[in-house]
Amino acid sequence: MTSKAFGLAQLGNAFADGALSNRNKIINGAMTIDQRNAGAAVTVNSTAQTFSVDRWWASGQSTDGVFTMQQSSTAPSGFSNSTLITVTTADASIGTTQRYYFAQRIEGFNTADLGWGTASASTVTLSFWVRSSVTGAFGGFVYNSDADYSYPFSYTISSANTWEQKAVTIAGPTAGTWVGATNGMGLQVGWSLGAGTDRLGTAGAWTAAQKFGATGQTNLIATLNATFYITGVQLEAGDTATPFEHRSYGAELALCQRYYQTYSYVGVDTYVGADKDASSSMWLTVQMRTAPTVTYGAHGFRSNTTATTPSTTTIGPTNNYILFQVTGTSANTRTFLYNPVYLSAEL
Repeated sequence: MTSKAFGLAQLGNAFADGALSNRNKIINGAMTIDQRNAGAAVTVNSTAQTFSVDRWWASGQSTDGVFTMQQSSTAPSGFSNSTLITVTTADASIGTTQRYYFAQRIEGFNTADLGWGTASASTVTLSFWVRSSVTGAFGGFVYNSDADYSYPFSYTISSANTWEQKAVTIAGPTAGTWVGATNGMGLQVGWSLGAGTDRLGTAGAWTAAQKFGATGQTNLIATLNATFYITGVQLEAGDTATPFEHRSYGAELALCQRYYQTYSYVGVDTYVGADKDASSSMWLTVQMRTAPTVTYGAHGFRSNTTATTPSTTTIGPTNNYILFQVTGTSANTRTFLYNPVYLSAEL
């Protein structure tokens, strides 16, 4: 089904058959949490995952087309933030297998209730606010963890640089392989910024292939300096888009921290010589999806400093506990600090 605009007055008794809370399977749909970048722009110029605001990432194609992403304060009424995408290098002749997109992966624990891949698969509705300097028919997609079963969808941006609310109703798939109640990827939902012909499919129909948009879509990446804002993203069971579920800032932050956390510093008080080790443990603020990958920012000493950096090992990280071990490099080195420390358990 193609997109449709809607207003709150049309919703009627939309809540009568559904939950009043915990409807939205998207995390940080209002784009309010930005632990990594604090509003700074990031550049997308490779096929790797590049994260902007929490839980949201994008992918591109080398330097053929390049765009930036960042949290923005430009937002429709009722919202404070959006994600802004700006094309900095246009790609007007996209290769047949190339694709540029903005997406979120949703954990299996949060999608298992949909019953996708079974005869009782639930219909879902995706709603969002969008604003673009380019108008026309745009595309997006939903696909499974194996990336071999997908649903291209289409929506229309009618007026340039104007906030418009869209809703797309998607019939639940009765075929395909879908992750159940596990911490793996249950599904991925995304918005195409441009894709080649082999990566586009018929809008409104499931297909046993990986598609990133709808045939005939407008490719934002083809226009230099084009802008695209998105916020208020909600994915919920049912065939009706209900009003956006605003969670408290603390609740949204905790949901994001299941996948990514940052700490201002971790200190290890060594008091050791070159042949000694010291350790420090840390309980995590929120239990993470899985044992995280740990990376470190700047480092320094608090007192009795030396110019030599001790080697640091992350011992046996789990999803709720980490032990840091420091190997001393000189006698009487005290309190070695890392600032900050990053923990990632993204899908």
